Amino acid sequence: MRNPAEGAMRLRFWGVRGGLPMPGPSTLRYGGNTPCLELRCGPHLLLLDAGTGAHALGSALKASGQPVQADVLLSHTHMDHVAGLPFFAPLYAAGNALRFWAGHLAGANNVEAALDASWSPPLMPPLRPSFGATLRFTDFRAGALLEPQPGLKVATAALNHPGGCTGYRVEWQGRALAYCTDTEHEPGTLDPAVLALARQADVLVYDASYTEAEFAERRGWGHSTWQQGVALATAAGVKQLVLFHHDTCRDDAGVAALEAAAAASRPGTIAAREGLELKL
Repeated sequence: MRNPAEGAMRLRFWGVRGGLPMPGPSTLRYGGNTPCLELRCGPHLLLLDAGTGAHALGSALKASGQPVQADVLLSHTHMDHVAGLPFFAPLYAAGNALRFWAGHLAGANNVEAALDASWSPPLMPPLRPSFGATLRFTDFRAGALLEPQPGLKVATAALNHPGGCTGYRVEWQGRALAYCTDTEHEPGTLDPAVLALARQADVLVYDASYTEAEFAERRGWGHSTWQQGVALATAAGVKQLVLFHHDTCRDDAGVAALEAAAAASRPGTIAAREGLELKL
């Protein structure tokens, strides 16, 4: 996972739950931290969101003793997706460099202001003066094509979530990862934006917060179902579907049952868990 000389795309999950961290004995198997994924594309490091799972990732990066240069692709700036940043060790060390990207704020706000607000009173002590890393902030409009590093292609699309959200498709040396979380589908249809990001992807990480029965009572909350994930992955020709953003109140037994049902519907489907590593 840590050899930058390897050209492969490698993915590790550090936080897989949505809404609220849920540590405790009932979530040990899949994990209780909120979204954070580490994506290695050869020598390049990307973070997909920075929820509470970013704390453990930051500790691991610090322990490696290597300078950290990373692009942080934020789906959006709701607290469960950025709450780990005040506790992300690489922010505090000189010689590190992090660039934050967001596609849901352009024209209305900006990602630097949004993150600064979460690092400042009254939500937190004034943290930014303590940061030693070099920080950059880039706002774009969802739908833009990005190239954060040479040869690293990132397609983006707007997702259906209150306040806006961005889905990503990261391509590197013929491999593709689609990351589509915090998105609500319209019953009876397949979201063309998600389909475009997921088309022939090696891995689709998809918001499977609910079952269809639960979804009926939670319209407008901005999340989707494992059944919709299966339909999208099948229509898009995805190789591996990974169910993600597990509901706050769903314990390990509940996630396992959901995973089993999804795998029965589309063999090979798995539920994300902390520590899971995939080589694309």
